[in-house]
Amino acid sequence: MEMIGIDVGGSGIKAAVVETGTGELTTERVRVDTPHPSTPKAVAKATAELLAGLPPELSAGLGFPAVIKAGVVKTAANIDPSWIGTSADTLFADALGRPLTVGNDADAAGLAEMRFGAGHGESGTVLMLTLGTGIGSALFRDGVLVPNTELGHLQMRGKDAEHRAAASVKERKGLSWHAWSKVLAEYIDLIDGLISPDLVIIGGGVSKDADRFIHELPSDVRCVPAALQNRAGIVGAAMLAAEAKQLTEPSVSAGAR
Repeated sequence: MEMIGIDVGGSGIKAAVVETGTGELTTERVRVDTPHPSTPKAVAKATAELLAGLPPELSAGLGFPAVIKAGVVKTAANIDPSWIGTSADTLFADALGRPLTVGNDADAAGLAEMRFGAGHGESGTVLMLTLGTGIGSALFRDGVLVPNTELGHLQMRGKDAEHRAAASVKERKGLSWHAWSKVLAEYIDLIDGLISPDLVIIGGGVSKDADRFIHELPSDVRCVPAALQNRAGIVGAAMLAAEAKQLTEPSVSAGAR
């Protein structure tokens, strides 16, 4: 089943058509910078323009950098505060003119990795961390998602952890991979003390450079790079749309032949 996956981040909005049965992108990925200020109207407009060349008959899923409950935005750490209380599912569906499902962006990326990537076949407690403008988290227990965990906001030496260990901090401060990995290791140690994960999947754009830092992360925590790398958010968003469509489609009873 083909669906459009949209990944809204603090710095960019990305989208592609995804075959949700395989996790493969069937079109080229398109991208636009996230508007500043990233108000609901501006982000919805930019997203609609981004999708202008994609098939109009396809439903879409959208991963958004906030706690999402029943389609409503509850937090706004890396987006404009005016998003809080916004019905994102209605806003984007109206702007895009197509059926749309909204979920937390890290949760979407985690779903993709659990289905098609580094988490496939893994049981126990699995944590996906997406390292970008901030730090997103997706927590799974025996393959079942615990949504909206937002572990990037754990306190770490008096600050939100994402203000110390996100990939954007490395870029902004010009840190070497070694220096940044020491801070990331401290953050993962903090998480390990709280939930003792059996596996931590490192996602976001830095996952493509995992060989430059992952060996310096805590040796007693199994850490692996995301297999889908920066595509996970798009693939997972499309999976949200596919699952929503399956729930709304009428089932055929066994007697109807």
